[in-house]
Amino acid sequence: MNLKNYIRSIQDYPKKGILFRDITTLLKNPKAFNFAIDQIIKISKKVEFDKVSAIESRGFIFASTVSYLTKKPLILLRKKDKLPAVRHSVEFQLEYGEATIEIHKDSIEKGEKILIIDDLIATGGTAEAAAKLIEISGGSVAGFIFIINLFDLPGNNLLKKKSYFSESLIEFPGH
Repeated sequence: MNLKNYIRSIQDYPKKGILFRDITTLLKNPKAFNFAIDQIIKISKKVEFDKVSAIESRGFIFASTVSYLTKKPLILLRKKDKLPAVRHSVEFQLEYGEATIEIHKDSIEKGEKILIIDDLIATGGTAEAAAKLIEISGGSVAGFIFIINLFDLPGNNLLKKKSYFSESLIEFPGH
């Protein structure tokens, strides 16, 4: 199955000059969604991990399913002020602005290996911030799995230069 056929591209969203890759068209097709999850599970077997982590918000969809199927705990990386307990925070740059993500301080035990899942890698700012959160929490990054890699943007190369395992199910140009 070619998952590219289930991704909608929207010009000038969320701002002019951005070509947004929309996964909602993949999600509404059960066969495509199931295939995507099967592929993520297959990739996840390449790394050893103790917990699954999801980046808000589209990463939640895929990571929660992976958590269920692998019987591994799920950790949420959320936007600023969305988690109720004591938390770590990391600010970072997006392709189209700035943001902050957070993790509960009690989410990770020292030395745990965390698999990070999200829908898309572009500039790498969000992924790099997620890795920092895992590491300041005492864990290590087992790897990253994305649905989409925007191959002509620097994100995936940034992760690989930092020696992180990173794989994606499909690739598109970012512009």
